[in-house]
Amino acid sequence: MKKWSCWNLETPLTDEQLDLFNNATFRTTLRQEQLLMDADALRQWKAQIFNYQKQVRESQPPQQTRLFDLIPTHCDPDSIDPFSLRLNTMQFWRMPADSPGYPCIYFVIDNTLPIVLYVGESCQSNQRWKGVHDCKRYVEKYHDLHSKHGLNRAVSIAFWFDTPANRTARLNLELSLIKRWRSPFNKENWQMWGQPFG
Repeated sequence: MKKWSCWNLETPLTDEQLDLFNNATFRTTLRQEQLLMDADALRQWKAQIFNYQKQVRESQPPQQTRLFDLIPTHCDPDSIDPFSLRLNTMQFWRMPADSPGYPCIYFVIDNTLPIVLYVGESCQSNQRWKGVHDCKRYVEKYHDLHSKHGLNRAVSIAFWFDTPANRTARLNLELSLIKRWRSPFNKENWQMWGQPFG
């Protein structure tokens, strides 16, 4: 009876690890470019966001009847209109400042339509963007795609400083505003708008 061996005696043994994949094919697969939106898809994506946010802006928030008259709070997310705030350049954090800033809610806005792209909060308005921030990358990719297709964009940032100093209250307000405006760069809304710049 003949015994089978798993070794091929004609091939010399080496200490090299065997390749399971053709290296050239594997490297090419890893380098495949990500799919980018074409100009029409980008316009349509922005139009959907614009139409939703326009409806939010024009609709009156539901009025709840109360047994007792309560004093309305200035931090009501329905009363904060990011489009009425003063716009600042996205490079605001590079400008000299005499303090680290103040607690705030901020809105990243493309003013060409306009649409709210991102809602954030900070306890130091002049410091928040000096470090690493995911939204800075999203804005950069957003700019790049608009440039590639020759489309206009006017991305700015607006601050709302009349916010609670308490971080928990500020985070709750931020989340309410993210849900209200459905800002596409906030991860809470990626399921609705996709994640083309994340």
